[in-house]
Amino acid sequence: MAVNKHLKKKSLATKALPCDRCGRIVENVDERTKRVICSVCVQLSVGFPEEAKSTYKPTGRPAGWHWMKEYVDTDGNVFHKGKEIPELKDTLPPTVIKPRKKIKRRSKEQILIDRHNKKKAVLKKAIKKQKDFLDHNFKKE
Repeated sequence: MAVNKHLKKKSLATKALPCDRCGRIVENVDERTKRVICSVCVQLSVGFPEEAKSTYKPTGRPAGWHWMKEYVDTDGNVFHKGKEIPELKDTLPPTVIKPRKKIKRRSKEQILIDRHNKKKAVLKKAIKKQKDFLDHNFKKE
């Protein structure tokens, strides 16, 4: 059996080295490695920010204001379908926004109780119908 000269046996020994850029310790580095760059420095060089910064800045206007036919903010600016009309500034009262109606959700237990009560009412009605039939009380519907 011939052994290939080009394949060298990989060593299982590992070591830890400091990052060349920031100094963080990078573990599980091959023992033949001279320099290393940590994953954070690689991400920064590629363009991924270290912390995701939010670009959202609240305007104080309600959601969907730009879809309204007419919206007047608290400063008196008038908007028609999202486009500002500077000629009408301070001519109209601010738009009153109604608070959103919250939907009360039933718990799983409440759903089961309601289903049980409905079945109970149907069963009670069927029993009454059978008793009326046995007592010869026929209702013409």
